[in-house]
Amino acid sequence: MDPSVTDRGWTPEPITTDADTYVRAALAAASTFDTTKSGRDAWLDYLDTWFTPDTRYATQAERDDVMRGAKLELRQAVVLPESRWDSLADESGRVLARVDGDVEFEPVPSDETGDMTIGTADVTLTYTSTDGAGGELSYDETVRVSVQVLCGPESIPTPNSAQQAGDCKVARWFSGTLEP
Repeated sequence: MDPSVTDRGWTPEPITTDADTYVRAALAAASTFDTTKSGRDAWLDYLDTWFTPDTRYATQAERDDVMRGAKLELRQAVVLPESRWDSLADESGRVLARVDGDVEFEPVPSDETGDMTIGTADVTLTYTSTDGAGGELSYDETVRVSVQVLCGPESIPTPNSAQQAGDCKVARWFSGTLEP
């Protein structure tokens, strides 16, 4: 875990093999930022370091395609849209995301290893911004978010980190839940 990312307003990625701990952090990371400490592109680049290839795909080309799609899905369907980021940045805003309740876990279809799981939870987003008169305004919003994680020997650690193969990593973030 790199605690210095909190200086940029982000959630540190835990180094753990515990799916519950990791899923809670991953769900918070997808919505925790401070527009006064970092830009949106830097934050998204940081979230990209949480990814590992989805091992259900046989070839490296397939895994690369799936990961590109997962990163695009993160940007288009999960994180705050750029226009809302810009509006919040105009008000020196920040968002703190937290998972207060239970995380629902379900197995990943076609994962024969049993090392992948999908965690879904309600995430409370606390938006805080300046009020124009030297004070701050805050409000909460609750969203339903899911993350697919790999906590097994085929996970690929972030380069130049203390992570090791087997530590939990994100295969995919998505909003809401997957329908059966």
